[in-house]
Amino acid sequence: MKSLPVLVACLSLPWLPMLAQADALIIIEDRGGVSALPYYEALHLLPRAEVSAPRIEMPRPPAGVVNEASMLPVRSVRLSPGKVARRTIEAPGLPAFFLVGDDQRSRAWLRQRAPRLRELGAVGLVVNISSAESLDALRALVPGLRLSPVAGDDLAERLGLRHYPVLITATGLEQ
Repeated sequence: MKSLPVLVACLSLPWLPMLAQADALIIIEDRGGVSALPYYEALHLLPRAEVSAPRIEMPRPPAGVVNEASMLPVRSVRLSPGKVARRTIEAPGLPAFFLVGDDQRSRAWLRQRAPRLRELGAVGLVVNISSAESLDALRALVPGLRLSPVAGDDLAERLGLRHYPVLITATGLEQ
C-alpha cells in the first residue's frame, strides 16, 4: 500500500486537470527522460494572438539597361597603389585572384605577371577604376585574363591590405 499515497499525491497536483485538457502531444523521438511540460505550464503562457508580419517592400530593379558599365566607377578608399610585403596565409581551397587598379604600377605589374596569372587561372579584381574605357584598356593589356570591377574595401580589411597590385593564393600574398 506504499504506492497509494504516491497515487493520491499525483492526482492532487494542480496541473493535472490542465494536462487532461491540453492538445494531443506528438512525439517525434523519445530518448527517455522526464517531461518538461510542467515547467512550461508553470509559466502560464497565453496562446499567441495572430500577429501579422510587417510588410517588406521589395526593391525595384533599376530602370534601363544594367551591365558592367553600370557598376562604374569603382572606388576602394582603403586601397591604393603601393608596395605589398609577401606573407603566408592558410586558406585551403581558395582560388588564386589578384587586385589591381587603373594606375601605372598596376599596368606594369599586369604586363610582368600575366603569364604566371594565366598559369594559375587567377581572376582579377579591379578595385579602383573610373570608366568602361579604362577597364577595356586594362583588359587589352592582358588578353585571356578575366578582370572584373569590384569594390575592395571589405576584402582589404579582412586580409589586412592597404595596397595593390597583389596576388592572393591559398598559401600567401605576394606582389
